[in-house]
Amino acid sequence: MDAVRLIGATRHALAQSRAAEEIVAEAWQAQALAHAVGSHLALHGPPELRSRAHGLSESGGRACGALRLPGQREGSVRAAQLSGLKDPRSVLLALGALLGEVGIALVGVACSADEEALYWQCIEAIDATDEAGDRVRGLLRQLTERERWQADPAAEPS
Repeated sequence: MDAVRLIGATRHALAQSRAAEEIVAEAWQAQALAHAVGSHLALHGPPELRSRAHGLSESGGRACGALRLPGQREGSVRAAQLSGLKDPRSVLLALGALLGEVGIALVGVACSADEEALYWQCIEAIDATDEAGDRVRGLLRQLTERERWQADPAAEPS
């Protein structure tokens, strides 16, 4: 399945989540998508993006570890359905929006957490989500510079 569709499905599921456990589960799904998108771009993306894409993959992977859910089955991971990225810019924009929504949802869970363990899990996940968002923004900037350079080869890359 195309990354934009998977991201859309995760955004929809996050919006429908009410319980803290559901929100944390969707945050985990979003980080798994960040990991998968980063891995795909690192392997198949434009050469100029591969290093930063690898960073996104690592960031998403670390966040998945922070949000590891008991009973999470490999088959229930939406990111496992990723078949390609038709338009890297659209994917990165959608992923950035999803990560922003995840961060906001996790702040809500952390603020209402009755258990200290859940609170700290959310704080770690918020930090990881912010890092992944920064990496997505970096990839978008680099993609913009690449496109600008391709349109005008005489332009200096920044």
